[in-house]
Amino acid sequence: MSAKKVPFLIILATIASGAVMRAADRIVPPSVPGEIEVQGGFKPFLAARAYGTQNFICAPANTETGLDWLFIGPQATGFDGELEQVLTHFQSYNPERANAIQATWQHSRDSSAVWATRVNGSLDARYVAPGAIEWLLLQVSGNQAGPTGGIKLAGTKFIQRVNTVGGVKPPSAECHTGTINNRRLVYYEADYYFYR
Repeated sequence: MSAKKVPFLIILATIASGAVMRAADRIVPPSVPGEIEVQGGFKPFLAARAYGTQNFICAPANTETGLDWLFIGPQATGFDGELEQVLTHFQSYNPERANAIQATWQHSRDSSAVWATRVNGSLDARYVAPGAIEWLLLQVSGNQAGPTGGIKLAGTKFIQRVNTVGGVKPPSAECHTGTINNRRLVYYEADYYFYR
């Protein structure tokens, strides 16, 4: 190969690489019911497909039987479009809200984290699959840099949970005196979009 062709190929590869990176930076917001749209000019900067469980415990509740399955949090791992792990999703203490236990997303590379609370949800059958948990709009209530100063999730203001599969609470009839304190880990999938 001639010396003249090598620089040309390097330039071509650099241009192609830049185009791929710019394309990855353009995340299109999902089509959602109006009540969970993100307003105010915020744009998605990260999207991940999460696989995991919605977790419940059979416990005393204000129901006819005095028992029901109570939600105790998610446990999921999120992957980007290249199937690389990018985040984990779980419940933890939010140091910015007097250590309230809230939904947490932690970046897999730099360990930055955000906490969020529900703003609104939708079970609109035009969007949400039968037997799937609701789609959500969440507002960030706290954030934290990673231990080495990582800020990949910094600036997140809103999170959407969409394209859900499964995750629905077990039937109340399956929570009875024989199952009190038993846990059910219900498989689910969802797409999470992060806006800033």
